[in-house]
Amino acid sequence: MTIAITHAGFCTPLGIEPHTILQALLGGDTSHMVQRDHLLFGRSALVGEVSAELPAFPDGFAQYDCRNNALMLKALAAIASAVETAKQRYGTARIGVVIGTSTSGIAKGEQALKYHRQHGQFPDDYHYVQQELGSSALFLRDYLQLTGPAYTVSTACSSSAKVFASGQRLLNSGLCDMVIVGGVDSLSQLTLNGFDALESIADQRCNPFSLHRCGINIGEGAVLFTLERGTGPVMLAGCGESADAHHISAPHPQGDGAVNAMQQALTQAGLAANQIDYVNLHGTATQQNDTMESRAMLRVFGGTLPPCSSTKPLTGHTLGAAGALEAGFCWLLLSEFNHSNGLPLHCWDAEFDPELPALPLVSQDYQPKPLQHLMSNSFAFGGSNASLIFSRGLSHE
Repeated sequence: MTIAITHAGFCTPLGIEPHTILQALLGGDTSHMVQRDHLLFGRSALVGEVSAELPAFPDGFAQYDCRNNALMLKALAAIASAVETAKQRYGTARIGVVIGTSTSGIAKGEQALKYHRQHGQFPDDYHYVQQELGSSALFLRDYLQLTGPAYTVSTACSSSAKVFASGQRLLNSGLCDMVIVGGVDSLSQLTLNGFDALESIADQRCNPFSLHRCGINIGEGAVLFTLERGTGPVMLAGCGESADAHHISAPHPQGDGAVNAMQQALTQAGLAANQIDYVNLHGTATQQNDTMESRAMLRVFGGTLPPCSSTKPLTGHTLGAAGALEAGFCWLLLSEFNHSNGLPLHCWDAEFDPELPALPLVSQDYQPKPLQHLMSNSFAFGGSNASLIFSRGLSHE
């Protein structure tokens, strides 16, 4: 059964409007990464922060009021009218919501705990639901007055890649006629300091696949999509999921789970590896991810490695939102906005690690070619892996 991505809405460090985001991607614009001194204990951190003004929280939804959900509201603006049309066409019970996140509103909890320590009680405007992992999907369902299936996926950095497979299943099973899928994560001290405790936070801009890579930058953002059966300009062609369960925080060193996910996606899409025109790499710039991912890429693609890049130096690693954010980048690359058939530049110091298989990373010298099939990879702690393939569908009017 064919599934189209019919609409997309963005709230990212690169901007809100599709053409603005695409321009930043193609130009390798890293200026949206900013230093913040209140997130890491004892030192500053370079992060991808959303600078757009966020909407005021609607009356009657105070229990959901947090930055995480405000980011999602901003992204929702671009698809809200399409959802209202679908409500009239399908009915509220036929529209599902599946959201991926890892931080939820934990920053609201941090503020509440600080207040509690000073005053001996929680602030009046604090509700536990604001930081509860499942609240993102429930808020969106309640805000849009939907009655269909609604749930949150939280599998660390593969969370909002896996929502596409969940949405696909809801459509294919006949339970829904439209599924709103996406991801959202917001900056918080808990996340930054947790990764710092793992010695995974870079002191400067992250440097994926470089000999000198030394860790990640963290980012935030929200991206939402509508999935429907049928055809459209951009299609969800294939989803692959796997769990290698090699280690709680380290991937399988040879990328067994990553290979499995990519091969599943190719099989479902009915494509050979040499038909993929670009891969958006997970590319976190940690020692172990980049080693594993480059090996996995070579195992899947062999001598036909396609152009590829990591976009995390431009946005930071948005954790639970990363899969949706980078799926959104693929949607933009296949959309009418990308007249030039350009690809996101891989921003790094251009010093290959001789221990890694050399990947054809997109540089200024890249010669654009027609884009038909794109892959996006997301690999998470615990060996939770997801690979998505997006294809150009009907021609744009």
